[in-house]
Amino acid sequence: MSGFIQKGIKNVLAKNPHDVVFLSALRTPITRAKKGGLRDAYDHEMLATVLKATLQKFPNLDPSKIDDICIGTVLSELGGSKAGRMAANHVGIPTTTSFSTANRACASGLTAITHIANSLAVGQIDVGIAGGMESMTRNYGSRAIPTELWDELKESPVTDARDCIMGMGLTSENVAERYGVSRRDQDAFAAESQRRAARAQSSGFFDVEIVPVTTRWVDPENAANNKEITVTKDDGIRPTTTVEKLAAMKPAFKENGTSTAGNSSQVSDGAAAALMMRRSTAAELGLSAQIIGKWAGTQVTGCAPDEMGVGPALAIPKLLSYTGIEKEDVGIWEINEAFASQALYCVRKLGLEGDMNRVNPNGGAIALGHPLGATSGRMLTTLLHEMERQGHGVGVLSKCIGTGMGMASLIVRE
Repeated sequence: MSGFIQKGIKNVLAKNPHDVVFLSALRTPITRAKKGGLRDAYDHEMLATVLKATLQKFPNLDPSKIDDICIGTVLSELGGSKAGRMAANHVGIPTTTSFSTANRACASGLTAITHIANSLAVGQIDVGIAGGMESMTRNYGSRAIPTELWDELKESPVTDARDCIMGMGLTSENVAERYGVSRRDQDAFAAESQRRAARAQSSGFFDVEIVPVTTRWVDPENAANNKEITVTKDDGIRPTTTVEKLAAMKPAFKENGTSTAGNSSQVSDGAAAALMMRRSTAAELGLSAQIIGKWAGTQVTGCAPDEMGVGPALAIPKLLSYTGIEKEDVGIWEINEAFASQALYCVRKLGLEGDMNRVNPNGGAIALGHPLGATSGRMLTTLLHEMERQGHGVGVLSKCIGTGMGMASLIVRE
């Protein structure tokens, strides 16, 4: 793949026929699991909404031109690709378009984006859609961590093997303890995420990237109260959050710990999708004017499972080396906020603490939510639109990943 990557900032910014480009990036609102506006929506229902909106955005694009779709999902209903494939066919994408799902835990969506990008880069396909979907309302909980395992794994003398099923909250506590991330600093980081997200929402920054979802609201105790609703905004943002309020919250994962419900990502529902093709294909289809950005490379790496949150601090330097660009070339950094502990550690390790205005400028998963398979698509969408708003040409999107990994992609805005 390295032969398809333009190395160095000058080459990264250059436009070439074989570039893998984005023509759209859309998402649903991200809402609180079990309480928010999409609690009664199915994961594939949300996906269908963004796929339909993508088709409507390009009325002159024959859906049969779409060769492949890959959607990140971690806890999908019906298993595998069934639900997503049904959603794609339902909105008018023909059966000639292939479909798959990707599961790399929290980086499932970024894995899907990279899969489609790689297929485009080598000429395997000409047009693709990548994104993610997740209903944590329906599928989170006992299905998230296996309760039955091969005995040799449960009793393995290899600690890293057993640690792959360690609760994510405990990995957050490990990062905080090992790398000196204090409770107050975590709360301050979380409060700032909420402030930024609230500012972005009130300023209308998210409006251009959100596709409203019309769905049902079910009253489990009285069917007479059931109704149709249209969800238009993220509903996990808490504008009145302060460090003092967060400081009053109890540890969520460990007695005397520092990670709380307030400084950790929210359990959420949502979906996202991006239309991708080669630049030469966009020209052939008369869509060059609608190119909004390009994918310029991805790197993934492993780390210890019991401190999985450090992944971005390892994947990002690998990405910068792979693409031949400097840290100073990057205008905006989107680093997923699985927990304030790991996000803040990564910021410090990467040397970004002195320029925090460029890190998650519109808040992150602590404020907006983290619908697992859909979060990467949400971050890509937010990143591309914010790069346009601020006039930045280069951005980085990075994820920490359960079981111990980090993943990062270089995104260029046009």
